[in-house]
Amino acid sequence: MIWDSTYALLIPAFILAIYAQGKVQNTFNKYMKYRNSGGYTGADVARRLLDLNGLYDVPIELISGNLTDHYDPSKRVMRLSRDVYSSTSIAALGVAAHETGHAIQHKEGYFPLRLRNSIVPIANFGSNLAWPLFLLGLIMGYAPLLDFGIILFSAAVLFQIVTLPVEFNASNRAIKILGSEGILNQDEIRPAREVLNAAALTYVAATLTSILQLFRLIILRERRD
Repeated sequence: MIWDSTYALLIPAFILAIYAQGKVQNTFNKYMKYRNSGGYTGADVARRLLDLNGLYDVPIELISGNLTDHYDPSKRVMRLSRDVYSSTSIAALGVAAHETGHAIQHKEGYFPLRLRNSIVPIANFGSNLAWPLFLLGLIMGYAPLLDFGIILFSAAVLFQIVTLPVEFNASNRAIKILGSEGILNQDEIRPAREVLNAAALTYVAATLTSILQLFRLIILRERRD
């Protein structure tokens, strides 16, 4: 019941996920070695771009971990990892600008971001309970539990889908503003874009995995009938 032929559906997503994780790590590490010509740190760029967009009251915090950088809309705070906060690399500036892009989205009320934030509680609830309910429904042969599990998992899938335009838009904002403000020159824009494109691929892989997993649940539900 656990190891069945429907797992074959997930193989493309697993391959893409492994590739994406390797790609983002390798690309980030590669361009961590390239210092930007202006000598800015990630924290410098984040502060400059926040202030440029009137977000003077958004603090920048240093956090532990690798590639753990994020903007927290609930607390309106920017958190940058050590590899980004104090680094003058092109990779660090790309990541810092990307997270600033999320802060600007929040300020402007960017619809996909508002939609994603609104479904976070439902998505978390669904991702935690979907599988236990679905497996219980399989064991008991009780169709309503199977259907409820699928509905809950669909909320998690919706979250992944909505995340894509949010992330791509933040990256596009980052590249545009890094160039328009003269923070990176034209030769530095390309590697910064490579870093952000590699990071975006991880979100694509996560979305594909969740969609195929949903199809797998539906197939198992139909087989039970």
